[in-house]
Amino acid sequence: MPDSVTAYLRHLEVERRVAANTHDAYRRDLARLSRFAASRGAAVDRLERADLEELVREAVAGGLSPPSIARLVAAVRGFFRFLRVTGRVTENPADDLQAPRTFARLPHFLSLGDVDALIAAPDVATPRGLRDRALIETLYATGLRVSELVGLRITDVRLSEGYLQCLGKGRKERIVPLGAEAVQWIQRYEADARPTLMRGRSSPFVFVNARGGGRLSRLGVWKLLKAYGRHAGVRAPLSPHVLRHSFATHLLERGADLRAIQTMLGHADVSTTQIYTHVLEARLREVYDRFHPRP
Repeated sequence: MPDSVTAYLRHLEVERRVAANTHDAYRRDLARLSRFAASRGAAVDRLERADLEELVREAVAGGLSPPSIARLVAAVRGFFRFLRVTGRVTENPADDLQAPRTFARLPHFLSLGDVDALIAAPDVATPRGLRDRALIETLYATGLRVSELVGLRITDVRLSEGYLQCLGKGRKERIVPLGAEAVQWIQRYEADARPTLMRGRSSPFVFVNARGGGRLSRLGVWKLLKAYGRHAGVRAPLSPHVLRHSFATHLLERGADLRAIQTMLGHADVSTTQIYTHVLEARLREVYDRFHPRP
């Protein structure tokens, strides 16, 4: 076991006083994580979010049961949280790592009204509010993953051409169109808010925090969306991924080609994108049952 894993297991045993069975289960899960890291020639505490998602996919493909996969994810999240708290890592790549849901559970997405309310929630008279308006516009306009959004660099955004390029899973680069609204708000943010947030410093990243211009974290984006959702009265579940689902669902509802949506989302296989057709089928059934005189 790597030293960091041994330290965490010791923490569980001595400080957390977890049950012996729980401790043994976590030991097995973290042994799996350690083998995974070794197979890639990487230190276990240097794994990135894409690596952890691949670990979960391999566990699914290997036939691990859903409860065991959920426990593996919990062990990995606890381990990296421990590394972050103890200062062994500066960012937690497992912050919002989730076990895969069953296919029967359809992705959450927002109504157009909720999207409009969320986008209008930031106070654009302030630098932070202007940044947040540009950020939410960009998320909804492109369907980017939150990791792709916070990793977006100034040189990746081509406002005059109306597109951006991002580095997705597997370090695959793709090009995504930017709508006119998103372009306008990014321009306003870069001209009127970003210099104030930067306080004379420099950063290659588009979206920076309000504490000296450092890079925004995934957790920071999640928190601001939650706060604006409450302010706007959005009752639906809200996260960066919900905006990604909303982007795809609203495009498909308006006749967009599934292959084009697959390309914009950066899905390696169109079967992943086909979940959105099930969303539309469920919606059609609901409308039919509500309004047809002879259901």
